[in-house]
Amino acid sequence: MTTPDSPVLRVAGRPVGRYVTRPELPARLSPRPYLHPVTTLGGTAVTELSPADHIHHLGVGVAVPDVEGNNFWGGRTYVRDQGPTELDNHGAQRHNSFQLRDPDGFVEELRWVASGTELLRERRTVAATELSAAAWALDFTFSLTNVTQCPLSIGSPATNGRPGAAYGGFFWRARKEQDAPDVFTVDGEGEAAVHGTRADWVALSGAGWTLVFAGATDRTRRDPWFVRAGEYPGVGSSLAHEERLPIPSGETVVRRIVTVVADGRLPRLEAAALVRKAVSQ
Repeated sequence: MTTPDSPVLRVAGRPVGRYVTRPELPARLSPRPYLHPVTTLGGTAVTELSPADHIHHLGVGVAVPDVEGNNFWGGRTYVRDQGPTELDNHGAQRHNSFQLRDPDGFVEELRWVASGTELLRERRTVAATELSAAAWALDFTFSLTNVTQCPLSIGSPATNGRPGAAYGGFFWRARKEQDAPDVFTVDGEGEAAVHGTRADWVALSGAGWTLVFAGATDRTRRDPWFVRAGEYPGVGSSLAHEERLPIPSGETVVRRIVTVVADGRLPRLEAAALVRKAVSQ
């Protein structure tokens, strides 16, 4: 059932995702709106919410571990020369309003707040479209505007000294199963080969489902992929991979990621064809 705080996304009349705008979560999880559960057209859930291995992983959304020292990812903060550390530095993304709301998508305004101060204003646009009888696409765009009078920058554990941990930005916590999902791109295979690359698309394929993630703008495609399969299944697009991402006062950062959500295990050629169709719509 759709409620004011939890609209349901539908594709061809079928529910494929619930969007929670005002989650009741402890501060250390960096409360933020998220999509969960997200399902295939056949009804298979392909997201997880607060799993035991990482309780701050919240389905599909935008999460950033370091905005000028404030944690909008949840959990511990990676401190240089110290490691993961419990800090009282968690921010929250607060739903402000829907500018548009339809069964197949919405446009939302959010405020990123830490220590009582609004740092960023976000406009989030989400749309669900049918691709075939067994696949649909989630089109997710977010724009972050620095509303302070000072320059801000976005960092990650990688930019703070932890190699290979450049998470932060769009993030999809996928379904955890007994076996780790397969990971592949158009010309690469396996977590080690794909993590940190700038592939046009990345696929996760589990038991009866496939997710294919694609940067849908030139700027988004320049962000490397953060990929996990063995420890847990998740894919993100890294805003701060090798160095911090500056956002001057009044300036805006925009990213767009399109995800194909399919029943079954897609071969490479079919994954590539569905991505092309999804991005061009």
